[in-house]
Amino acid sequence: MRKIIQPTPDTWTELLKRPTKNLEELEPGIQETFRLVQELGDEALLQLAEKFDRVQLQGLQVTEQEIADAEFKVPQDLKEAILQAYSNIQLFHTQQAEPVRQVETMNGVNCWRKSVAIDKVGLYIPGGTAPLFSTLLMLGVPARIAGCRELVLCTPPAKDGSIHPAILYTASLLGVTRIIKAGGAQAIAAMAFGTESVPAVHKIFGPGNQYVTVAKQLVSKAGVAIDLPAGPSEVLVMADDSANPAFVAADLLSQAEHGADSQVVLLTTSAEVLQQVEQELEQQLNILPRKEFAAKALENSLGIVLNSRQEMMDFSNRYAPEHLILSVSDFEELMDDVVNAGSVFLGHYSPESAGDYASGTNHTLPTNGYARAYSGVSLDSFVKKITFQYITREGLQNIGKTIEIMAEAEGLEAHKNAVSIRLKELNRV
Repeated sequence: MRKIIQPTPDTWTELLKRPTKNLEELEPGIQETFRLVQELGDEALLQLAEKFDRVQLQGLQVTEQEIADAEFKVPQDLKEAILQAYSNIQLFHTQQAEPVRQVETMNGVNCWRKSVAIDKVGLYIPGGTAPLFSTLLMLGVPARIAGCRELVLCTPPAKDGSIHPAILYTASLLGVTRIIKAGGAQAIAAMAFGTESVPAVHKIFGPGNQYVTVAKQLVSKAGVAIDLPAGPSEVLVMADDSANPAFVAADLLSQAEHGADSQVVLLTTSAEVLQQVEQELEQQLNILPRKEFAAKALENSLGIVLNSRQEMMDFSNRYAPEHLILSVSDFEELMDDVVNAGSVFLGHYSPESAGDYASGTNHTLPTNGYARAYSGVSLDSFVKKITFQYITREGLQNIGKTIEIMAEAEGLEAHKNAVSIRLKELNRV
């Protein structure tokens, strides 16, 4: 990690920058992929699977037999863990449902808002270096609670044409039966534009590599909604003298192992804590199977000693981390000052991994500073909020003059007349 000791606030702007890649360079190749999928449909997906995934597929859609067989390939303890996570995620997201509340804003003027499920949604689940069946839970559970009618799952196949059994087992739990063996930008294109096997959807969810990220950005310009702007994973840990350096190092590495482009940040007021965490990082890193990914991520990461707790919070709110861990003794006094963060983990025994897998909160979160304006995925992500109003005769008489005056002031006579013509009829009665 790069160490910075007591930087002044005027130097923070440079420290707040994420390690970025010029993703625009990928756009021409992805546009070509889009063109192929739009012109050739399923055939394009088969050709691109052979080109990028090195696999000759006999068919794109996972069969019922493949789904049934997967259950026997998943160890019992993993099944039980998935079921427990499923239960917690479902309970937390179920509580997010909003009842319809009708409001009479004035006599005879009734307004309300209703949540209506997005009809068709696409779920992209990476399956390369890490088959993220946990993400399928995070997306599929709220989609089902919301009542989305059609769920389409795309995930890249292994070199033998199979899909990881834990992904298929989780899909079966969720009742997702349309599972397509497709990854990368071509999968995003298929869900956006449709093919013979893949229906076009209205909104696409899920993380992915830089090609998937750019593909999602491009389809959003074409009118297909996406969950949120995505980028490499990140965590910011705020640690005081009460923090356990081994815990802090483990939390930093849990995000660093996602990929070489991840970033982790440690804020502390103690140079000693920073030194102890660095020692733990070195020891723990050496035994990780994904050591190379984590080591590369640490090169882009920061360990910063600041002057006060207030400076730590100010820096964090400007950084707007995807994950924020308050590894401090009195987190209750700090947590209300959190303004910008995707998800917050309080105290010494709330590892970020809990939110990634099983506590119940969603792990699909805004990165790259987007937590300043975006929320993570929730039940709301899978619904539209439609407003309704019913105005009685008396209600129109009560509100009509207000509308007429405002419409006339804006020079919109037809707006005014839509009210006036009704009021005249009411006055004749």
